[in-house]
Amino acid sequence: MNGASREALASAREQLNALTDDTSVDAAKLAEELSAVTALLDREVSLRRVLTDPAQSGEARAELAGRLLDNRVGGPAVDLVRGMVRTRWSRSRDLTDTLEELAYSADLVAAQRAGQLDDVEDELFRFGRIISSNGELRRALTDRNASVAAKTELLHTLLGGRANPVTERIVIRLVVQPRGRSLEAGLDALSKLAASRRDRMVAVVTSAVPLSEGQRQRLGASLAQLYGRQVHLNLDVDPGVLGGVQVRIGDEVINGTIAERLEEADRRMAG
Repeated sequence: MNGASREALASAREQLNALTDDTSVDAAKLAEELSAVTALLDREVSLRRVLTDPAQSGEARAELAGRLLDNRVGGPAVDLVRGMVRTRWSRSRDLTDTLEELAYSADLVAAQRAGQLDDVEDELFRFGRIISSNGELRRALTDRNASVAAKTELLHTLLGGRANPVTERIVIRLVVQPRGRSLEAGLDALSKLAASRRDRMVAVVTSAVPLSEGQRQRLGASLAQLYGRQVHLNLDVDPGVLGGVQVRIGDEVINGTIAERLEEADRRMAG
């Protein structure tokens, strides 16, 4: 986002944090209601444009949002949306993108309150790996001809009773409301959003065999010292690396695998 939208996004995040600091606010309910508002504004493009029209005063836009949403969603959701439409947006689409992010963030708040945020982060990562390795499942979940009910039932079968309820809600929402985004990109964005709840970086660690708890702790401490902030480790096992570990943080790769060392030796010999 650029210009006014970037400032509006920052303000909206602050509003959500202030709202969910009050533990009497039902974060899971707020997430569902913000998701419903996102879907409404995605369908009603003309309404979205009215609510972001710079020719109208911020207060006029807020009053319109209040009239539309009162008795449809709870007071916290109404207050949040009213505050968002008071601010200026560079594009009307940026409003709905931000609403979607806040919906997911509210669900993550619910997990954090329950002390389950780590579980949700790990489950999102593992589900992303399953999708990447199972083309049939990916096609079933992204098939535009499949009904929402069929996709939801499939996800209930896969995740129900096996994953955290927050993870299940988030994944179902991502699948049935992709909003033009690939499933893999959506899961990656959600993993990063979960990490940001505690201002953490995400490192994807690939090793030939599972790391022990001691190895995980030492690697996490080393990365935290290197980057100056806490780093959450998403662990993946790939026998093809032969040994050592590969660490990917954003676009940066720290490669200490035997396979990479062999390739480097081959390159030097060939050169």
